[in-house]
This record gives sequence, structure tokens and C-alpha cells, in this order.
Amino acid sequence: MSLSKDKNWWRQAVVYQIYPRSFKDSNGDGLGDIKGITSKIDYLSSLSLDAVWLSPFYPSALVDGGYDVDDYRDVDPKLGSLADFDEMLSKLHAAGIRIFVDIVPNHSSNLHLWFKEAIAAEPGSAARNRYIFRDGKGASGELPPTDWPSHFAPSAWTHESKMGGKHNQWYCHLFAPEQPDWNWDNREIEEDFLKTLKFWADRGVDGFRIDVAHAMKKDLSEPLQSQPRYASHKELELANGTNVLFDRNEVHEVYKEWRKLFEQYDPPRVAVAEANVSAEGAVKYASTAELGQCFNFELLDANFIANEFKLIIDRALVNAKKAGSSTTWCLNNHDQMRPATKFGLLPTVDRVNWRNSNGTSSPLDEKLGTQSAVAGSMLIMALPGCTYIYQGEELGLHEVMDIPESEIQDPQYLRNHKIDKGRDGCRVPLPWTKTGSSFGFGDGGSHLPQPKHFGDYSIEVESADPSSPLSIFRKALALRKTLIAPEDMTWHETGDAQVLHFSRPNGWNCITNFGRNHYNFDGAGEVIHSSGPLGKAGDLPPATTVWLRSSL
Repeated sequence: MSLSKDKNWWRQAVVYQIYPRSFKDSNGDGLGDIKGITSKIDYLSSLSLDAVWLSPFYPSALVDGGYDVDDYRDVDPKLGSLADFDEMLSKLHAAGIRIFVDIVPNHSSNLHLWFKEAIAAEPGSAARNRYIFRDGKGASGELPPTDWPSHFAPSAWTHESKMGGKHNQWYCHLFAPEQPDWNWDNREIEEDFLKTLKFWADRGVDGFRIDVAHAMKKDLSEPLQSQPRYASHKELELANGTNVLFDRNEVHEVYKEWRKLFEQYDPPRVAVAEANVSAEGAVKYASTAELGQCFNFELLDANFIANEFKLIIDRALVNAKKAGSSTTWCLNNHDQMRPATKFGLLPTVDRVNWRNSNGTSSPLDEKLGTQSAVAGSMLIMALPGCTYIYQGEELGLHEVMDIPESEIQDPQYLRNHKIDKGRDGCRVPLPWTKTGSSFGFGDGGSHLPQPKHFGDYSIEVESADPSSPLSIFRKALALRKTLIAPEDMTWHETGDAQVLHFSRPNGWNCITNFGRNHYNFDGAGEVIHSSGPLGKAGDLPPATTVWLRSSL
């Protein structure tokens, strides 16, 4: 199968996120790897995908799940080689599936060659200028230069002595101390990332997911300004591109240059920003002059409530038109609690506290959560724009809540006073078979513990069950390819505040019942698929989505 040269292929694509270390282990070392992905291309094809997105697979000490990158232009030897990557890419393309790779431009690993050079170099040297080093405050420089916060530690500054440095300076890291921030005021950094983008694009990579895309540029003018906490979306908007650490105007100049590089390819390479800004603030990142698309994360935090979904959908579509882009829809990713779990909790439950209690602080309705998650997925598949699916979402997997503290890997927990148990619960390796070592993930166990019930959610079991989440996803995604319409939609009155009904220009209708009562849709069109069993004569049960075809 040859890939289309259509430069707009991405606008209404389905993209499947693979967390490589948890997808499939080919050599029995407990880590998923590149050959493991290649071995499961038939499975990926069965989902009717347009593209896969690979979370970082670069050499890394895994302080932050691979987002601490030692070398941006290589494959971690534990996961394979560049030759393995090229083989995987070639076979994905042969199957008609494109590939996105993760780019991590805000910070490197402390094991990156340039950081090793920086730590060994003198203050003021060219090597140090690639990162952000500053003298400390206090009589002997014993205090951090500023009050800047870190996601994974109280301070965004670590004394260089912790990394073997001997010059009494501090270096900046918005994440873990092992993730020093690049100095994006240094042209050498900009040029090196252009080299990295070209390296992967020349190999045939079709797109890039840009990690923490709203960071990179900081106000490094002296004296450094105070920023004691992370700004809210509203505060970033009010700052209008002048916040000290995030969403600065200068970052958009970087992406305009990247766009020029992307346009040199046929079809042009595409990119999607992970920018933690408001829906309105995302417009610049998503513009056709910059990255072209920006994640809409609002549904990640939404409850399974009709008016929450509708408000988010309306806002996202308006902003996508402003950007000249298509919007992105996602219910899950590698940083988020799985939707089958979050939709099974009452909206009043604090999800962080619940996770920290190993799921004991409040009851979980697993069945309702699974039904709601599948219904929500079918809703977003029907919307104009891109659908992003995180591995295991198609199986209706729940968050793994009982990972022992001794096996937790996430620095969000380990480095930040253990105030949030973190993201490992959605990163547990996939179950491929009902039984066997690690449920078919690999022959040598798994790097995170799998619960005993995982076999019942395995691809083997769900493939044989026509009513399983996997079977529902497969049919929906195959149908979606035949139903794609212009990027417009129309809302229809339902007479029930907990039921949403919209149609696409070709007569494709989607109705979702968010409520606890049944809804009658008789006369709305011919049923073509549903997320669960329907009642008689147009009866739509709670937590169910139905697709219909009506005459134009």
C-alpha cells in the first residue's frame, strides 16, 4: 500500500500513541522495543489507523520515562537500533500507516554529551552557554538564583556539585534535576534541533509531537525575574507572551523556522504541539505558519457530562478555524488516568487523592466507566478533526492502582514529595494473551507489574468477543474511514440535556446519552454502529453512543 501525497492527510486522521517500553517486548528483557512494534503491525492495521505516534525511544536513563534524552538522533540500545527503526518505518509505511516521533526540545538528559561538557567547563564558556547556568544567591552562592519552580522538585535549580561540577554555579531544570533546560537564546541550540528534525524527516518520519511546546524560551535577562509558581492559563493569556517561563512570544519564531523546514518535504511534514495553554492560547501553535496542530487537552479533564463535552467541542472548533487547522480530540495519553477509570468515578471525587489511596477512598463503577469511555471514544471519532488514541484505550483498560511503592518509576511521585502517585498506572504493559508470561507482552516479565485481571482485557480475548471494546473500536474506526466528511458539524435539539446529537454534512449522525435514563432516537436515521447494545425501537441506553445514517 503506497502512502498518499495529500498534504492534508493529517486533518482528520486517527493517530495511535505507542508507549514503546510498554507495547511489546521482542527479546524477553521486560521492556517493549522497536522490533516488538514491528511484530504487531498487523494488529495496528486492524485498527484502520492513519498514523502512530511513538513516545521517546532515544537513549535515556529513564529518569522520566524517556523524556530525559541522551541523544536525539539515535535509538536506545535497550530498545533496538536505527536499523530496527528503519525497518519498522518501512513496514508501517507499507501497511499505509504514517509515523510521528516525539521531540523533546525544552531539556536534555544530564547524560547528554553537551551537558557533560558543560559541567566540566568554566563559567561563561561556550559549553555552559548551551544550558542555563547562573551564580547563586547568598554570601557564598549557596542559595538558588531565583524562586522558579520545578514540576518534579521544589526548585528549578540544582547546584552543579550534585552533577560533579566544581564551579559553584546552579543550572536550571523545569523538570527533574537530570533534565537540564536548554538555553534557547543560544543560536547553536536552534540549529541543532533543526538538524534533529531533518535527521528524522529524511529517514521518512511523517510528523512530530512537540513536548512542552510552550516552554523553551525564557526571560533570561538580568537580573532574572521572580516566578514562584506556574502561571494558570488565564495568567498566561494576561501576560500576552511575556510570562517569565512559558508561552513567550519568542517561541513562535522558533516554530515559524521549523515550518519552513517541514515545507521542504513532499508531502510537508506535520507537527502537533503539546502546549499547556488555554484553548484560545493554542491558536498560534496550531497555525499553518507554525506547527499546524495543537493538542486540545480539555477533554482529558472533563467528566462524562453532556454540557462539559459540548462547551469544549464548540470552543475547540471555533479556535481550530481561527488557526486554519483541524482540532485534536483525545481522552487519554501517557500522562493521564485512563478514561474507563475516571468516568467510573463520581465527578466530585478528587482523582489525585483517589489514586494516592490506591483506589480505596471512593467506589469505582468499573462497568459504567468502561461503557462511558467507549461511548466517549465513538463520539470523538465522529467529530471533525483528528482522533488520538492511547494504546490500551481500545481495550477499555482501567488504571492500575495497586503498583507497590517500591516499583513506582514516575518522578512525579518520587521527586515531588510523593504528593501524587503519578502516571505509571496508565503505562503498564499491554496484555496480548489471556495467559502466559506477562500476558503475551514478552517472555521475561514486564517492567511495571500487571494485575491478574489483565488477561481478561487482552487482545486475544477481546478479538474473539464481538461486544468487546476492541471489536467496537475496530468497527468504528473502519467505518470512520468511509464516513469522513467536510470539517463541519451541526448540533440538533434532543429535548434532553444529557443527550448530545450532531450530524456531519454527509448525513452521518452521532447521538450520545450521557445520562442515566433511556433516550428514544427513533426516526433519526439508520443505525450503522453503537458503542453498546441498543434497546428496541430506537432506544438508546445510558452511557451509549449510536451512529446513524440519514438521508441528506
